[in-house]
Amino acid sequence: MRLHTRLAAALALGLVALTGCAKGGTAGSAANTVTYWLWDANQLPAYQACAKDFEKENPGLHVKITQLGWDDYWTKLTASFIAGTQPDVFTDHIQKFGQFADLKVLEPLDDLGIDPAAYQKGLADNWIGQDGHRYGAPKDWDTVALFYNKKMAKAADLAADRLNDLSWNPKDGGTFEKAIAHLTLDAHGKRGDEPGFDKHHVKVYGLATNGGGDADGQTQWSTFTGSAGWTYTDKKRWGRKYQYDSRTFQSVIKWYFGLAKKGYMAPFTDYNSQSNQANTQVAAGKAAAAFDGAWMISTYHGFKGMDIGAAVTPVGPTGQRATMMNGLADSVTKHARNKQGALKWVKYLSSNACQKTVGSYGIVFPATPDGTKAAVAAYEKKGIDVTAFTRPVADKKHFTTFSYPITNYAADVFALMHPAMQDLYANDAPVSGLDKTNSQINLILSQ
Repeated sequence: MRLHTRLAAALALGLVALTGCAKGGTAGSAANTVTYWLWDANQLPAYQACAKDFEKENPGLHVKITQLGWDDYWTKLTASFIAGTQPDVFTDHIQKFGQFADLKVLEPLDDLGIDPAAYQKGLADNWIGQDGHRYGAPKDWDTVALFYNKKMAKAADLAADRLNDLSWNPKDGGTFEKAIAHLTLDAHGKRGDEPGFDKHHVKVYGLATNGGGDADGQTQWSTFTGSAGWTYTDKKRWGRKYQYDSRTFQSVIKWYFGLAKKGYMAPFTDYNSQSNQANTQVAAGKAAAAFDGAWMISTYHGFKGMDIGAAVTPVGPTGQRATMMNGLADSVTKHARNKQGALKWVKYLSSNACQKTVGSYGIVFPATPDGTKAAVAAYEKKGIDVTAFTRPVADKKHFTTFSYPITNYAADVFALMHPAMQDLYANDAPVSGLDKTNSQINLILSQ
C-alpha cells in the first residue's frame, strides 16, 4: 500500500477527532497566533515558559500550544495535512521525517541560519532532505541505558560497578546474559542461573520487555545490533537498501529473543503498548531491569518506594558500547497560516535561550551543549545521576552512537517489520524469514 493511500485511511479515522478537539485545529486562527503541537505532557510547562519569553520578544505574536498523546498526535497530524487543519509548527520525529519529506508537507528552514556546530554532533544533519534543504531545527536528544531496581540488584550481589562493566556476544550472551539470568527469580525463589530454575513460572524477570522493536528496536535490540557492527541501511542517511537479511543482524535477534525462551526476559505476551510497557513492569516489581530512553528518566525515578539506577549499555563484539542517539526537531508546515510567525518561533525554539530554559526543567536533554548542561544540573538537583545517558555522547572512544534509519517509505517499512518481529518474538519464527521481508522492503524503496 502506498503512503498516500495510507494517509487517506488515516484521514477517515482522524478527522472526527480533529474536528472535536477545540484546541487542536488551526482553522480560524488569528493572524498573530502561531499554533504549535507537541506530544510530551512532561515537556509542556517548559515550552509554555519558552512561549512566554518569545511573546515578550515579539509583541503582537501569541503561541498557542496543543499537547496530544503519542498515538493521537500522529493520527491527527497526518489527517490535518489532508484536511488543511495542520498546525503552523509541530514537534517532528526522525522516524516520520522521510514520510513527510516525501509528501512535501514541510517548509524549508534554510533561511533560519541553523549552524550544525551549535548543537550536539549529528543532530542538525539528520534533518536535511534528499533535495538538500533543511526541514527541522534541532530540539533535543536522547540515548538508551539500562534502568535497574537497586534493591533487586543488591540482593543478587550485582553492584553498580558490575552492571556498568558488562559485555555480551550472540553465542553465549557474555556477562550481560549471566547478570540478567541472576536477576531472574522463579516462583520458588530459584535464580535463572541456578539448578532447578523453572522458566515457566517466573516471578521476577531479569529484563523487562518493550515488545518486538518493529523496524528500529530503539529500546529493545538496537544496542546489541549496534555494538555488533550492524547498520540499518547501506548509507547513513537516505539509504536505498535495508539490511535485515544480514547474518549478523539475524544472529543477534535470535539470541535476544532467546532470552525470553530461557525465561530471563519477559515474554511477548506480557507487553502492551498502552498499559504494560517496560517501565510498568519494573514499577510493578515484575522485572528487575529494562532498557529505556532518556526521556523516561523522570518516570523511572518517580516510582514510589523504589530506588532506581541506570547503567551504560554492555560492550559488544566490536569492543564498543552502542546506543541509538535520537534527536527531535521542530518543523514548519508547508501551508502554515502564519508562516512568518512560525519561522520566528522555530528560530527561537532552536536558540540557546529557549534550550537552556527547557534544560532547567530536567525533563529532556536539549540539543545545544548549554541546554544539556542545564538539564544535567537540574537532574543533579533532583538527586538523579544521568551519567549513563550522557557518557555515550561525550566518550566517543568507547561508545558508538547511531540514528534512526532515515529513508523514504518509512511507514511501509514499519508495516512490514512490525508483524515480522512480533512473529519472531511471540511464535519463535525462524530469523531467516527476515530475508523475504527485507526483499519486500527494498523492492518498495527501489520505486
